[in-house]
Amino acid sequence: MPDAVSFRCLGFVVSSNFSSLDVRNLQLKRLSSKKRGSHQIFTHDGGISHMNRRTFLKSSASAAALAALPFPALASAQQAERSATHDLVLDSNWEFYRGPLDGRQQVWHSEELVTWEKVSLPHCFNHYDACDPDAPAYRGLGWYRTRLAVANPYSNGRTLLHVEGAGQQAEVWLGGTKIAEHIGGYDEWMVDITDHTSALKPNEPLQLAILCDNGRNIDRMPSDQSDFTLYGGLYRPVHLIYLPAVSLEAVHTHIDFEPDKPAAISITARLYAPQPATGELDLTITLLDPAGRTVHTQHVTRAPWQGEIELTSTTIKAPKLWSPGEPNLYRCEVTLGTGADTTSASHHFGIRHTRWQDHGPFFLNGQRLLLKGSQRHEDHAGTAAAMSAELIREEFRLLKAMGANIVRLGHYQQRALVLELCDELGLFVWEELCWCRSGIVSETFEAMGKRMLHTLIDQHRNHPSVLIWGLGNEDDWPTEININDHEAIRRYMTELRDLAHAQDPTRMTGYRRGDFVKDIPDVYSPSIWAGWYSGVYTDYAPALEKARNIVPHLLHVEWGADSHAGRFAEEPDPAIAHVPPSSDPAEKGLAYKPSGGDARVSKDGTWTETYACDLFEWYLRTIDNTPWLTGALQWCFKDFTTPLRVENPVPRVNQKGLITRDMQPKEGYFVFQSWWSQKPMLRLFGHNWPVRWGAENQPRLVRVYSNCPEVELFVNGVSAGKRKRDPNDFPCAGLRWNAIFRPGDNELRAVAHTHDGQQLTDTIRFRYETRPWGKPAKLALQLHSLSGNIATVEAELLDTNGVRCLDSRAQVRFALAGNGRLLDNLGTPTGSRVVQLYNGHAHISVATTSPAVISVSTQDLPPAFLTLAGALAAHSVGGSNAS
Repeated sequence: MPDAVSFRCLGFVVSSNFSSLDVRNLQLKRLSSKKRGSHQIFTHDGGISHMNRRTFLKSSASAAALAALPFPALASAQQAERSATHDLVLDSNWEFYRGPLDGRQQVWHSEELVTWEKVSLPHCFNHYDACDPDAPAYRGLGWYRTRLAVANPYSNGRTLLHVEGAGQQAEVWLGGTKIAEHIGGYDEWMVDITDHTSALKPNEPLQLAILCDNGRNIDRMPSDQSDFTLYGGLYRPVHLIYLPAVSLEAVHTHIDFEPDKPAAISITARLYAPQPATGELDLTITLLDPAGRTVHTQHVTRAPWQGEIELTSTTIKAPKLWSPGEPNLYRCEVTLGTGADTTSASHHFGIRHTRWQDHGPFFLNGQRLLLKGSQRHEDHAGTAAAMSAELIREEFRLLKAMGANIVRLGHYQQRALVLELCDELGLFVWEELCWCRSGIVSETFEAMGKRMLHTLIDQHRNHPSVLIWGLGNEDDWPTEININDHEAIRRYMTELRDLAHAQDPTRMTGYRRGDFVKDIPDVYSPSIWAGWYSGVYTDYAPALEKARNIVPHLLHVEWGADSHAGRFAEEPDPAIAHVPPSSDPAEKGLAYKPSGGDARVSKDGTWTETYACDLFEWYLRTIDNTPWLTGALQWCFKDFTTPLRVENPVPRVNQKGLITRDMQPKEGYFVFQSWWSQKPMLRLFGHNWPVRWGAENQPRLVRVYSNCPEVELFVNGVSAGKRKRDPNDFPCAGLRWNAIFRPGDNELRAVAHTHDGQQLTDTIRFRYETRPWGKPAKLALQLHSLSGNIATVEAELLDTNGVRCLDSRAQVRFALAGNGRLLDNLGTPTGSRVVQLYNGHAHISVATTSPAVISVSTQDLPPAFLTLAGALAAHSVGGSNAS
């Protein structure tokens, strides 16, 4: 049985003559080490404008190793523009069954055995159970089936199935015959089904079934010890593609550029022609500048060829450069004519120059650029890995609006759409092989990693946004296989690095956490978690200085703090008093666990947004004041699910995100924005803090985060004075006040003016509680808000006098009886049926139009109940009683 990746068309790029399709962007530059003054400079500043890939490989020390690998020819399969006729997105008319079936007969004759669910793609079969508080997510088989009308318009054309991603391995069945299989949940792959469709009778539908399997497999990457959910399903788009007999498989653009010099451009291509091809091929290659003007065009006639060859080369005298501030994109279009048919491929590319100074900063286009950003998993509330294009675009809009210029895609290849957005928005990318926490398992495992790294580079190498090829993550995990076989891990990582350099000599390789291999990748990040997994956040600067000379090129990735959205504090976290400073504030061993080991904020702290904001700002201040630093990337941009953290305030969710799993910004998001965004911004801290507390006339800290030079605060309409922003005045860069609140309702309003006179305002309202609370005595439920048929209820933990216990972090459980359903398992503080309280209360929503009873319970107290029929009626008459 052939593996799907054995087909050379895996990741090809092609279209009919009705549209241009997008191949990935490529920035190809020479790696060299040069002496400049007293500094050793590692440079990404050359190129191979007149040397094709085959010639380069012959000159590379790694060429023999690369050539010996059983890799097919690969390129990017995701296109920016598609012909509605010749590339059919198969997003509807699918059915799904979770469980085992015999593909030879039962998939298409199983109605008496199982019930199939109608679904649309993309679809993840862990969309609901990934963060179920009561049971781990399903790991196993899931079948998808659909019937297709196949009508290839080309004489002797090819028909292919293109899968952008299926977790974590898949089989393709046509009728009762398995025709291909693919192992790996994150790379794009294709299956040529031409021979199987040619036997169909006129108007006979094709019975297509795909079996996805995310069951445990020790020989497969990523490791089952990974701190993220290994999702199952067809969670990325699936396509049916029609091609002529000879088409373009891939087009790559290679750039040789140094600042203030012309850019040399070379275009290479591969063909897809499973059957022997004869006759001349007519090719037209056109390059367009960012404004759409033609800067080069050439007509070429060639006989059919094997492998990847150069089609044309040219120079651009004064190129428009790609950068985060100005992501200028050129366009390459290649049209291939065979006489009978025409195909075309197109892609964007960027021209840029990068340089890494030994033990010093990073340079882009000759200027120092501080790399600042975050990291992401492909995960979202309600859909899990099956994120729509609209959701992905919104996530990256938020990331760019925060002021980031780089994102690490952890810990696996992500959709080509993600790379396209990074190209367009101006976000550098560290993209990573999914070798995570798994040591060296077997020859099968090693071969898979090499194939996936090759696929990753070949499919995404055209993108100017890609800066680093990540070789893996955390290969010093205490419970991984063969953890003590350091020599085997070093050998394998060296092989991966050399393969990456041989395939793409333009980019650095990177790795995070594994000090015994720190000398192997070009860029290394040690583990520094000052103030979270060990030490205090004031240890950050000394930790960076200590790490500076351990490797030539250090980029600090993964740092931050968990925060339970909606939980705040009036006073400093009490855990700080018990955590000693550390000269090595790393995440060591199993420090992520909520028990055991030394005192640490991650275990002993309260997980408030307040503490997280202080840690973030201290880090940002340190980063800003460290001129030699290449950059730092916070972990992680959005909360995501993990099977390892069931004890978290939201069970099975890593809550280090700056936004929640449904993309609601936490307060920490605005701390980053105040330091990084060029667009004027103003944010009063505490928009989601409805009740503050303290004694009457007790000064309370008011925080404002802004990048404006001066802010004025108004407390209940009265000015509390102006403060000037000072980046070295911690916290809030000096934008803080001690204010007196009145018992009951209060209003804060902040006003700022930009350098050009633009006025910004922000307002929040809250209740100030002056009554002290005692021991928790009872739970209460009330309707908080109503939108259509969605009712949101609020649970409170009260003392005997009815005062909310505002410091309570008790875990509560919501349940529903009657008609309707809880909107739970969303992985958010307002969308989990089991959740820790945030400042003594919690919310959950219910979809219902009929009588239903919702309950909330916690340990050692009687449950509380709310009949929604009566509550809804009262709400419709009296309005919202939201607090």
